[in-house]
Amino acid sequence: MILMVEFSKQAFFNTLLAMTATLPSLAQLKPNPNWARLPLFNRKNWTRVRFDDVVANLNETCDPTEAGLERVIAMEHLEPGSLHIRAWGNVADGTTFTRRCRPGQVLFGKRRAYQRKVAVAEFDAVVSGDIYVLAPKGDRLLPELLPFLCLSERFFQHAVGTSAGSLSPRTNWSSLASFEFDLPPLDQQRRIAEILWAVDETIEKQLALASASTSAADAARNNHFADEHRFKLLPIRETGRWVSGNTPSRSRRDYWNGSFPWVSPKDMKRPSIADSEEHLSEAGRHESTVVGPGSVLIVIRGMILAHSFPVAITEREVAFNQDMKAVVLNEAFSASYLFHWFKWAKPTLLKKMSESSHGTKRLAMDDLFAMKIPTPSRTEQDSFVENIQSLENTEAAVMQNADNLRQFRTAFLNQIFA
Repeated sequence: MILMVEFSKQAFFNTLLAMTATLPSLAQLKPNPNWARLPLFNRKNWTRVRFDDVVANLNETCDPTEAGLERVIAMEHLEPGSLHIRAWGNVADGTTFTRRCRPGQVLFGKRRAYQRKVAVAEFDAVVSGDIYVLAPKGDRLLPELLPFLCLSERFFQHAVGTSAGSLSPRTNWSSLASFEFDLPPLDQQRRIAEILWAVDETIEKQLALASASTSAADAARNNHFADEHRFKLLPIRETGRWVSGNTPSRSRRDYWNGSFPWVSPKDMKRPSIADSEEHLSEAGRHESTVVGPGSVLIVIRGMILAHSFPVAITEREVAFNQDMKAVVLNEAFSASYLFHWFKWAKPTLLKKMSESSHGTKRLAMDDLFAMKIPTPSRTEQDSFVENIQSLENTEAAVMQNADNLRQFRTAFLNQIFA
């Protein structure tokens, strides 16, 4: 799929929307319970080895500037569970790292091994001292299989179990070197690696499609809301009745631990709210600000506003705290339409954040109310929301497919290295 597209073209939106109806589902993907009986897993000629029998811990060092290296790989550049490096630093910005990696070598994060950071180097770089640079020793282990050995559950359990330190535990090379496993003959290694890399390629294609769907949804929102001439603009304060939240007295135990949701910013991690971490009693409910289903909640105070702007739609009656606002919409606006306006306006809203005397980020309501929203008909709003939802459904479906494939990969690896 070509991702270098001009997102303003309606044809691209239509293509992605069409995928929603035809997207293949991998939900039924299951490990074969008879794998152990297949020729691929015939362990007759497999040999027991130590990790350091077939893997070398490389320690090639250099001055990156003199070596002409431009990139730096640190722990934060390794994604948990992914073999691909999508981010890096620049040598020109300064670095103290001297350990070198070359394309094809395997990088393993020895600090906080439970984060499962393994990757295959795709370019020359210098790496953090918290990253082992690994490569096959001799010709008994295929380079293509080594990264998956490092991704296997047993290997991670061994790495975590041999880590030392409380705040930032690390595993050492002598501990990893002692890891034992059964090594298949080279012909079986080759077939196993081909299957695993095919799964990895499919995961990457799913993630690319998810990224394209996200970009298309963002572009569609921008095309709609940034056009100031297509629809009449209305101050955002006039979309409905704006309500402030509150917190019933914590000293009144009879106000708390009931069944009525009391929403705070920590609950605002989903686009819709049906429940919360904390709950009020019936007495506490009567001391709270309550809004009904179809209201829009936003966070207006908290450190999360340094980088995010949480917004959600209520699915039922809820109460909420004083760090939030709710809008009970009038008949001219749908909650979903306002929700997508907030998603579109996020960059602008983040720039409007100020700091309280305690350093907490806050959004002044006067700044919010100075902004304007288009006023298409409800029919046009519903059509717009439906198109955006189709794109986001595609994103959710392919992300679920990618997750199913990761689970399949884990089960496959467990059959090999269990």
